[in-house]
Amino acid sequence: MDNTQTLLGILGTGPSYGYDVKRSYDRYFGSKKPMAFGQVYATLARLLRDGLIAMLGEETGSGPDRKRYEITEVGRKRVSEWMFTPDVPEAQLQSNLFAKTVIALLLEDDAEGLLDIQRGEHMARLRELTSAKRGANVMEVLMCDHAMFHIEADLRWIDLTAARLTELRAQVTGA
Repeated sequence: MDNTQTLLGILGTGPSYGYDVKRSYDRYFGSKKPMAFGQVYATLARLLRDGLIAMLGEETGSGPDRKRYEITEVGRKRVSEWMFTPDVPEAQLQSNLFAKTVIALLLEDDAEGLLDIQRGEHMARLRELTSAKRGANVMEVLMCDHAMFHIEADLRWIDLTAARLTELRAQVTGA
């Protein structure tokens, strides 16, 4: 996920303080991994430097000065371009699991066992995500569904690879 564009998009909803931008990010996108304050403020400084946001003013208080930001027209254009530019699907043609499978075959080790272990890990993660969906709001359910669909695709690949191990072994080892 492009955190810079996401924070810029949040500022597109209206002027806000850095703390409030972080709270909005965490509410919508950071339920499992909140964004660090340092990352938020560093990103805001870059957006300000690049003319994508403007500072409306500062308020002094007992803590650090509070700076209020708003998106500029250039920033709005950037968010719009980002939103409507399709992402290239990540094919992961050089996945770690594929590499482990080939290395296991090269070392004449238990590639089938490796795939079984990985299948078990994937199934455990599916169970965790299924459990996390119970009673969750629609945003959390959709995030879990996205992860689950990717895991299910990996499971299909594991099953297909297990079925083709003899052929793959022959190709990899030249036997």
